[in-house]
Amino acid sequence: MHNGIGVSPGVVVGVAYRVESVLGLSEPKTLENPAQIPAEIAYFDRAVEEAESELEGLVQRVAQELGPSAAEIFQTHLQILGDPGLLSRVHSLIEKQSLTALSALHQVMNRYVAQFARIEQDYFRERLNDLRDVILRVGSHLTRKKEPVPDGAIESHDDNEPVILVAHEILPSQAMSLGDLPIAGIVTEVGGSTSHAAILARSRGIPAVSGVEGIMNDVASGDLMVVDGREGHVLVRPEQEATMAYRKVQREFFHLKDSLISNRDEPARSLDGTRAELLANINNLADADAAHTVGASGVGLFRTEYLFLTHHDVPGEEEQYEYYRQIVLNSPGQTVTIRTLDLGGDKTVPYLGRRSEPNPFMGWRSIRIFFENPKLLITQIRAILRAGRHGKVSMLFPMVTTLEELRKINKMVKETRDNLRREGVLFAEDVKTGVMVEVPAAVFCIDALLRETDFISIGSNDLIQYLVAADRDNPKVAYLCEPLSPAIFRVLQMVLDACARTGTPVTLCGEMAGQPRSALVLFGMGLRRFSMSPAFIPTVKNLLAGVTTAQAERFAHHVLQLSTSDEIRSYLTARLREISSTLEIFDSV
Repeated sequence: MHNGIGVSPGVVVGVAYRVESVLGLSEPKTLENPAQIPAEIAYFDRAVEEAESELEGLVQRVAQELGPSAAEIFQTHLQILGDPGLLSRVHSLIEKQSLTALSALHQVMNRYVAQFARIEQDYFRERLNDLRDVILRVGSHLTRKKEPVPDGAIESHDDNEPVILVAHEILPSQAMSLGDLPIAGIVTEVGGSTSHAAILARSRGIPAVSGVEGIMNDVASGDLMVVDGREGHVLVRPEQEATMAYRKVQREFFHLKDSLISNRDEPARSLDGTRAELLANINNLADADAAHTVGASGVGLFRTEYLFLTHHDVPGEEEQYEYYRQIVLNSPGQTVTIRTLDLGGDKTVPYLGRRSEPNPFMGWRSIRIFFENPKLLITQIRAILRAGRHGKVSMLFPMVTTLEELRKINKMVKETRDNLRREGVLFAEDVKTGVMVEVPAAVFCIDALLRETDFISIGSNDLIQYLVAADRDNPKVAYLCEPLSPAIFRVLQMVLDACARTGTPVTLCGEMAGQPRSALVLFGMGLRRFSMSPAFIPTVKNLLAGVTTAQAERFAHHVLQLSTSDEIRSYLTARLREISSTLEIFDSV
């Protein structure tokens, strides 16, 4: 048994599929006939030419969109691609070992990784990242697709067994391109409850465990596995007795989940009739469809950065507009809160350049990037305002820390509206603008922020990690990123009280919103707008239907008097069992 962090509840028994590396290959593949070698070399050379042409176009477009300095990264990639040493190494492996072009590229990548691993200077680490990007780009042309896992690669030894994805880490761009694959569980070596693997798993309602150190050394593709996403346990090649026991729990979990879907058309309200809005957090059109299926009342958070992370260059205004329009038209009630780009930290794109930062989550990220690249934000604001004509759209700005930042943003929005009017471009005049409260400084100047914004969204994921000064994706300190914490609830009460005083709409769109124990307290604290992964909406709706407003208020009052997370957990676990013993399986331990 391996232990990690349970990041998406539930139990699944299935077969492992390993995601090996940047090119998604587990072992070298050879050509069936040596006579194929010349054609394979020509195939590789053609992919290089296509990648080169693509990079040349990127240099021009990015320079035009963001300026010459932003295009320098692609100039560097062109230089790497033109390196005769790189190309000759691939040619040599195809000729001497009869490897396929993709396998030869993969082998060359591994050799470079081994060489660079011995060098400690940051400069060379950055060059390795650039090299990875170039090789992945050529590899994508070889496979004629952008997915990190080739079609047909996910195959179990038993067609009746679900597939469990096992990886060292799932990157943001991978998380999105894995979205259509038949995955029933996810296990990663690194990452926490708000990693991209966790977000992908929760959006699909599948069990997942992160932070499982050494799992890649102990599992092979095709191994039978058990993933317990609530307890954070992973069993590799379990004995028959354990397998049978977990299969029973798996059947019970999925039966309960399916039965909860029946409440999709019922309003979300407490036992005594107090209404709540249960909204969805989405990344793409597939998530919008899932939100419809489970009965969400709208989209409380549309993460636009995933469009950029899966795009080979800067999406232009027309492309963004069309994508946002489709999201709005496919969302429940056509009500969507669109968050502007939240890049930085672990979500980077090459056209913004790479900066070596000791702590990127506290560095150049999110709204801070826009102040250095205002054209990027203005283009996105224009596209969102135009998409607002197709539904009830709001615009949300993340990582706002000071009133000065908010005023700068508001000025940019006003100037963009004025320019659209002057140009005669149709857009929605009634798009509201809001601030995401996820930095403690914003909490302590909340009254000033409320005077200059239309609504508030609390991003509890980042707020927690900043409040406790612990990287949420670092397994060694992940225990500190505890939502059932006295400090967290007291800070959240400050924000909710301030919004209540001014009548400002407030939504909580972090993972706390979909966790039964914390949702119970938040409802008792006065929160009425919850935004969560679509898969959790039926659970929270069922939870609220089993509690009165007065009960929830008593629970919240008691929690705010407790001193430790253990006390809060114990108390809320007992209350949850009183309300509905079956819902406990949908919460993290």
